[in-house]
Amino acid sequence: MFDVSFSELLLIGVIALIVIGPERLPKVARTLGHLIGRAQRYVSDVKTDIQREMDLDELTDLKGQMEDAAKSVKSSMQDASASLRKPLDEAQQALKDASASVDTLVKDTKAQASLDVRPAEPGQPAEPPPAAPGGAAESAEPPADTVDTSTLPLPGFAQREPVPVEKSDTETPT
Repeated sequence: MFDVSFSELLLIGVIALIVIGPERLPKVARTLGHLIGRAQRYVSDVKTDIQREMDLDELTDLKGQMEDAAKSVKSSMQDASASLRKPLDEAQQALKDASASVDTLVKDTKAQASLDVRPAEPGQPAEPPPAAPGGAAESAEPPADTVDTSTLPLPGFAQREPVPVEKSDTETPT
């Protein structure tokens, strides 16, 4: 700040000794030392206050950046959730539609079956439904060209081969 050399300080000391006198010079030097110390503490306090303000500004900037990052993460999570939820909702709606169509088929089949049974006249047993064309009577087994869907694999699952069960030699036939 000030560029004061030792020779300049020595000159100031000699002038002070002549002007103030040797008896009051120690008191003046002590008072001057206290005043300079207070000035240094004041300057130090001002510097720390300015540094705190600068740090506070940096912290508020950092806080704003963190809040922006949190909002970005939140919005991306919401977008991902919505993109995953959409196919699930579509699949659920498709299942509801399929269930409704199966229910209507069951109701239609029951209604058709109830129409096929003719009511008997009083005192006579009910007649079975008319025979299928071609003269063949319906049997309890489905025709050979129909497929049993209860054993078909579910879509998306691979068909597994059954594991053969080996008989042990220790078993005795009865």
